[in-house]
Amino acid sequence: MTVSRKQVHLAAHFPGVNNTTVWSDPRSGSQIDFESFRHLARTAERGRFDFFFLAEGLRLRELKGRIHDLDVVGRPESLTVLAALSAVTERLGLAGTINVTFNEPYELARRLASLDHLSGGRAAWNVVTTSDAFTGENFRRGGYLDPADRYLRAAEFVELARELWDSWRPDALAADQEGGRFVRHGGIGDVRHRGPQFDVEGRFTLPRSPQGHPVIIQAGDSDEGREFAAATADVIFSRHGTLEEGRAFYADVKRRLAGYGRAPDSLKIMPGVTYALGDTEEEAAENAAEIRRQQVSPQTAIAFLEQVWGRDMSGYDTDGPLPDVDPVVGGGLSQGRVPVKDPLAVAAKWRALAAEKKLSIRELVIEVTGRQSFIGTPQSVAARIDEFVTTDAADGFILVPHLTPGGLDDFVAKVVPILQERGVFRTEYTGTTLRDHLGLETPGRTS
Repeated sequence: MTVSRKQVHLAAHFPGVNNTTVWSDPRSGSQIDFESFRHLARTAERGRFDFFFLAEGLRLRELKGRIHDLDVVGRPESLTVLAALSAVTERLGLAGTINVTFNEPYELARRLASLDHLSGGRAAWNVVTTSDAFTGENFRRGGYLDPADRYLRAAEFVELARELWDSWRPDALAADQEGGRFVRHGGIGDVRHRGPQFDVEGRFTLPRSPQGHPVIIQAGDSDEGREFAAATADVIFSRHGTLEEGRAFYADVKRRLAGYGRAPDSLKIMPGVTYALGDTEEEAAENAAEIRRQQVSPQTAIAFLEQVWGRDMSGYDTDGPLPDVDPVVGGGLSQGRVPVKDPLAVAAKWRALAAEKKLSIRELVIEVTGRQSFIGTPQSVAARIDEFVTTDAADGFILVPHLTPGGLDDFVAKVVPILQERGVFRTEYTGTTLRDHLGLETPGRTS
């Protein structure tokens, strides 16, 4: 009897304005040209990936009052790009990061349902929040949301979106057999919601979409975030890159599902990772080191230091030691980034690591910001991915290439065939919707 192996799930993150992107490489392309999005999405679909993933930026980040270098290329709106990609892909899921702090449930639920209809059931929504007044300045309400209320609003936002998606009964419309017209049978989009965050009474404009609800993705790692994911999400985008951390996170989040009447397979855990390949392990390590040097230029190293120290560090030599001055708590040189919660503790940790390994400023930043989880030959990388999934450290991975748009090409050409040979990754899509790819139930499906 053939024993079925646990299957690997894979997704592709568009390497836009983030710290993994290598801008200096001559192969690096546009961050806003549609061809860049099309190339990566078509590559991911050729590799039979579950979905394509877009991040979001609602304001250009700043450092010392100037636009951050990585943001000057611009940040397109996610659902617009995904709608365009739905026309040039057939099976690939299309996931967008959309903020619940600066959107309204009815409007966003309608846009997501529209994408799900246009794509034939391939839409996904990465739910994020912000309490950042800097970002809020771009919006009428400004930075009104207290950090303690972020998940309260997010939970009710998703609840209301699902009420809207569910509001059309399956029998709400039926064809008039004689005239070929559609006639109403009642129950079209009627919604009455009363809650602490939202008060909505009206009718939704779209019937149930092909996969019932767009897939919900969540990326919180705090205890509050894990609980929100266990209650609400279909996929959690985690940051745990080692086997030990991954297994602990996996067990903790899966354990919480029972409290919400959910089965372990109803939530997929997919850490974000990068990779570096080589014909030998030594070549792969050399390639990884070169990528890290390109990702962390001297200027980038200083920018990272200033985020923690909260003061101008431009006078320090990045080939020299860490400064002996302490961080300025609440220094605020960086705007639009997640703030460092305890800069004094982070600085102490960095100093200890730098002393232990005799690292310069740049070498330290390379060390502490490294995200290359898989480094090796295609065979060893495939084996490592399989090990993570088989031993319940993850259900799969969201790959973040270092090049736009061709950074996924080698992985699809060299690693995916080995995963397929091992029997842990699909050779063809067996379903049409993203929920089919992920093995998730379709809300409202009766058979």
